Formats: sequence, C-alpha cells, structure tokens
Amino acid sequence: MNRIAFLGTGLMGAPMVRRLLAAGHHVTVWNRSPEKAQVLADAGAVLASDPAQAVRDVEIAFTMLADGAAVADVLFSRGAADAMRKGAILIDTSSIAPAQAREHADALAAKGIHAVDCPVSGGVAGAENGTLALMAGGEAAVIARIADVMAPLGRMTHVGPAGAGQVCKLANQQIVAITIGAVAEAMVLVSSGGADRARFREAIRGGFAESRILDLHGARMIARDFAPGGSSRFQLKDLNAVADLAAGAGLALPLTETVRAAFGDFVASGHGDTDHSGLLLHLEAMNGAHPEARTTDD
Repeated sequence: MNRIAFLGTGLMGAPMVRRLLAAGHHVTVWNRSPEKAQVLADAGAVLASDPAQAVRDVEIAFTMLADGAAVADVLFSRGAADAMRKGAILIDTSSIAPAQAREHADALAAKGIHAVDCPVSGGVAGAENGTLALMAGGEAAVIARIADVMAPLGRMTHVGPAGAGQVCKLANQQIVAITIGAVAEAMVLVSSGGADRARFREAIRGGFAESRILDLHGARMIARDFAPGGSSRFQLKDLNAVADLAAGAGLALPLTETVRAAFGDFVASGHGDTDHSGLLLHLEAMNGAHPEARTTDD
C-alpha cells in the first residue's frame, strides 16, 4: 500500500482520510486546526505538526483546503512542495480557480513533482460513502498511476490537462446552484398554491424533475435542516470563479448570474455558513413567505 499525506482534514478531508485508511494505506495528516486532525489518530492516521513534515517521503500527497490562496500557502510558503521527493504526486482535491491549478502544476513540475487537480463533488455523504465524483486534470499516465488509490473515494474521470478538473468542478457547481435555486423556488410556489411541500417532492420523484438535488437538498428544505454540508459562502466562491472564467472567455451565462446574485445577497445577510440548500430562506424572505406547517403524517 502507499504512503500518503493528507493536508486539510475538515468536513470533506476527514471522511476521505478514513476511506484511505480503511483501504490499508499509511496516511499522515495535517490540519491548520490541529484538533480536526487529532480525531483521526484513533482511526490509525499519523499526525504531523506542519505540512512539510507530513509530506516528507510520501508517494502521494492530497490537499483539501478552502481556496487557491490556502493551497499556495501550504505548498509554497509553508514548505510542503520543497519537502516532497521528486517523482511524488500532488493531488489537489480543493476547489480553486483553473488558472491557479495550472500555475501550481507548473511550479510543482519545476521541482520534479507531478500535479493532478482533482476537485470532488458529492458532499460529506459522498466522502463518507466513497461515492464522490472525482474530476481529474493532468497527464494521463500520472492519473492512471493513482487510479487504485482514488477508487475507495469514488469514481474518477480524466477530463483533460492541468486545470481541466477545476473547470469541470465549476461547471458542476453551476448546475448545483441553479438546481438548488429551481427547487427552492418550486417549494415557495407550491406552498403559495396550498400544496404540501413534502408531498410535492414525492409526487415528482421519478419524473423529469428528479435529481440528486431534489432528493437530498429537497429533503433538507422540507426538514429545514440547513446545518452546513456545503456552505453558502463556498458556493458563492465557486460561482464567482465561474463568473471570472466566463468573463475571460466572453461568455454570457444569465442563469448563473441570477443565482450568483441570490447567493451573494444570502451570504451578505449573514448566512455564509448556512448550507447552500438554505437559499430557500432567502427566497422565502424575498416573497414574505412563512415556512409551511409540518403535517403529522409527513
């Protein structure tokens, strides 16, 4: 099995580490908040005091960090890239701008390190169950080398050269955000018309409106459970990156711009750490709507 380092053991990183440990890999972990890494020691992870110590002598290092600036800080300011041995592979599962991913890949290549940008989709549930969608950008031969390591985490697809994984993740986030907005608007509409939200959701299951968003986030909206699995501020960060990419390519994306503005207002109102399915709250406030009463047989 492989010697692996995992940098960033928050909501997504911790269950991914557990999957790698369960597959028999030797995993060293580091996190900015040490207590989040400490809990993984019971599962067999080795704790490192800093990123450079974590990646020393490993074949593969993962990063799962908040944004491109955090990834650059850990790799190039805190010494992780310098501590990695030549020929090692850095797999960045964070969601960052495609241009940043390409810059990191070039800087790592200059040090003899292979880079794969491999953002993920599927949320905490996908990380726990090993059902993540893994969008890998980089060299085909390198991605083939990591296939067995990635298998316990989910389904990996090679989508193109460096940066392509991040482009696909942004496109994924477009679909997620717009679909959350559509489901939330539908919830407001059916309530205004006197229908029961939970029964509405059941009624349309299996039809053309069926989706994982309707399944998971529709259920969250009905239960009004907006504890963050994917926070609204991270959703907004991704939508802002989509807007930057679209502007550079001269693209008009009107649906994306509408939902980006909605998430911008929602986050500005103090809901940055609310789950992105909580956009329902923003739409209810816009419409002066009140949450419908939960019926006893829902």
